[in-house]
Amino acid sequence: MQIIDYGKTGIKTARFGLGCMRLPLDQNKSTEIIQYAIDHGVTYLDTAYIYKDNEIKVGKALENGYREKAILVTKSPVWDIKSYKDFEKFLDEELKRLQTDYIDMYLMHSLGSENFKKVIEFDGFTFLDKMIEKGKILHKGFSYHGPKDLFKEIVDSYDWEMAQIQLNILDEFEQAGLEGLIYAHRKGLATVIMEPLRGGHLVNDYPAEIDELISEFPQKRSLVEWAFRWLYNIREADVIISGVSTIEQLKQNLEIFKYSEYDCMTAEEANLVHRIKEAYEKRRAVGCTGCGYCMPCPFGVEIPEVFRYWNKVTMLEKHWLDKMIYGDTIVKSGKGADKCTECGVCLTKCPQGIQIPEELKKAHAVLMAK
Repeated sequence: MQIIDYGKTGIKTARFGLGCMRLPLDQNKSTEIIQYAIDHGVTYLDTAYIYKDNEIKVGKALENGYREKAILVTKSPVWDIKSYKDFEKFLDEELKRLQTDYIDMYLMHSLGSENFKKVIEFDGFTFLDKMIEKGKILHKGFSYHGPKDLFKEIVDSYDWEMAQIQLNILDEFEQAGLEGLIYAHRKGLATVIMEPLRGGHLVNDYPAEIDELISEFPQKRSLVEWAFRWLYNIREADVIISGVSTIEQLKQNLEIFKYSEYDCMTAEEANLVHRIKEAYEKRRAVGCTGCGYCMPCPFGVEIPEVFRYWNKVTMLEKHWLDKMIYGDTIVKSGKGADKCTECGVCLTKCPQGIQIPEELKKAHAVLMAK
């Protein structure tokens, strides 16, 4: 696996990083995934306070000497910060969950407009510097969902060591995008890619036309590999995080990243990926990644599930089963889009900037149509 310099931190790490948000509920299975990854060259582990019980799982999996082999990354729940003291309170809770004395890379989580204001208001920069002095964290960074201009402003606002952004074959020009990635990298920041497969939707819910494009191309690779190849081809993309849910997914990803190199794509391969992107864009209904930040809905709407079924229906030709499941399970259980009251709570949380109440109406109309 390709080993790279991680920005200006002095850290060296494999380009493939293990995203822990989607680990299985079972602790034994989670431990198996994390330890197998580390045993096979993975060093970078990404978790967060907001990922329910996730830090606890990761902490247990890093027992018996595995902590010393890992670059451990977690994030501050900025939206819950109400005073300067809250920063360290949450960090101490995370250290306890993770069963460690220090975090290798600590992130201000999901800095968009509102969260960035909180970091400024409650002096989050001083907090990060103080925690480095205390040895509770070794390096400082942020993750980001929001517009490109604000991303550049945040990069320039502080002596960050790392930036984590969403990027994949559909998001080249969305959020920070490729332009933001290059900007941060040129500033000396380590750069980390999240949502490379958009929560799995890129490779699970896609138009049949894509299979035809891939099968006709001389070089035989899976859609998963093409999606990752487009990313690891980019010289400015230091670490690419994949959030696996099974040991089989992990093994597949490890096999793909054996051959990850910068500038590896030919013009013909780049054209194939462009055609794959066009096939998606023709049918995609909504840009939801299923992250769940919008949850819980005060009125019980299962927002990510509604959007998942909507995307499946619009991108797949045989969609009658998804409509039936939505109506018979989601709607009948009182969790359908019809329960949305347009209260707007979700609008402040969505990292994709989706106009959720408006899109829920559209989704419900499509999914309930005969």
